[in-house]
Amino acid sequence: MKINDPEKYQTATELEIIQQQLPVRGQQILELGCGRAWMTRQLAERFHPRQIIATEVDRIQHARNLLIDDLPTVEFRLGGAEKIDLDDNSMDSVIMLKSLHHVPQPLMPQALSEVARVLKPGGLAYLSEPVYAGDFNDILRLFNDEKMVREAAFEAIRDSVARGELELVKQIFFNAPGHYRDFAEFDQRMIQVTHTEHRIDDALYQQIRAAFERHLKEDGAHFLKPSRVDLLRKPV
Repeated sequence: MKINDPEKYQTATELEIIQQQLPVRGQQILELGCGRAWMTRQLAERFHPRQIIATEVDRIQHARNLLIDDLPTVEFRLGGAEKIDLDDNSMDSVIMLKSLHHVPQPLMPQALSEVARVLKPGGLAYLSEPVYAGDFNDILRLFNDEKMVREAAFEAIRDSVARGELELVKQIFFNAPGHYRDFAEFDQRMIQVTHTEHRIDDALYQQIRAAFERHLKEDGAHFLKPSRVDLLRKPV
């Protein structure tokens, strides 16, 4: 397994990769760390699973998610990946989209054991993580340097495979196009988040803004965000 493979990238959205690699229609899906539930909505409306159980540890965001009333096949729950309140062998697939590295590092192995526990034999775990590279990452690391936690998440996945609780199906590397109309949108989506308290003084804020605006064109700022998917299977 590789944490990065620069020779293997394709340009695609996360949804396109999911559509290529993961059976969703009619399935029982667990999404761990659903955030603002944007992807949850796309999965529910486009791919028609039987049910999505979408969890979130941020209480503020979870309360907002509970106000969503037009996704009848989605159930929002409060909770973290390290302790999943579901029965053994109950999920067809588990999805973690840029969320494993947010699990406290000592609990990452436990989280993956929980993923394996709730999956049905032969069920798939779709673990998508950002790769520590690229222009967008260079901006983020000014105020939220995730190098160590992303490396720890990869090691936890590799150790889970080595233990035999999950087996590697394949790795997919892709560049996802990202667009921001202006710095205000970047600020709202990436800095003013409820799940993390960023310690940013005015000098650092202006440094972040200048780094972002170097990529700003008439139609906004465009980035390619490198990601890795580790597609895993629970042994039968």
